[in-house]
Amino acid sequence: MRKQDRKHIVSKRFKAEVAKVDPKREYEPQEAIEAVKSTAASTKFDQTVDVAVRLGIDPRQGDQVVRGTTDLPHGTGKTQKVAVFARGANAEAAQAAGADTVGAEDLIEKIQNGWRDFDVLVATPDMMPLVGRLGRTLGPRMPNPKSGTVTADVTRVVNAIKKATRVQYRAEKAGIIHAPIGKVSFPTEQLVENFNVMIGTLVKAKPATAKGRYLKKITVSSTMGPGVDVDALRAQQLMEK
Repeated sequence: MRKQDRKHIVSKRFKAEVAKVDPKREYEPQEAIEAVKSTAASTKFDQTVDVAVRLGIDPRQGDQVVRGTTDLPHGTGKTQKVAVFARGANAEAAQAAGADTVGAEDLIEKIQNGWRDFDVLVATPDMMPLVGRLGRTLGPRMPNPKSGTVTADVTRVVNAIKKATRVQYRAEKAGIIHAPIGKVSFPTEQLVENFNVMIGTLVKAKPATAKGRYLKKITVSSTMGPGVDVDALRAQQLMEK
């Protein structure tokens, strides 16, 4: 099949999926997730379901930075590679918990030489003076206490990441947070529970200085599907009860 023909088929399929969603409607969370699952039914691979949330914050203000981690009850369905900066008993604990790579100075040198075969970096607090050398190299991928990746309890954190239950989130410059909440193959009920935990976490993380409406817009989508808008005001009210 020619590349042009494949593009035509994909475009035609996407238009058919978009037609299933009412762009003027804000759906209840369960209805939105059901719509996402129906639009993804025509693909052969198990697409990721993502949530995008636009927050009423100004990330340029130091006291309005929203970032952290949460553990989804049903995980994301995605296995992540974890590298851990640790020594001694902590290094042994990280390996026992299933970390893909564990090291100290040797791991720092490896990363400085361009190695990037990891999804998440974790470090014990005593390693941070050394790991700090990688700040410019790694940028936002650096281990950070706010994201739960600087920890003395490497067993718990590595376990959570390897089981794909732990999700890191961080508001971008426009105040938007993107996070996976599972796979299309998950039962609707599990996706709804993951969605509720994610939104509940963001509501609890609301900066004290944020004024006005906090959850401004919520959209759920699959990897290749259209976005489905969720009633953000209703979602916030449910989380605040």
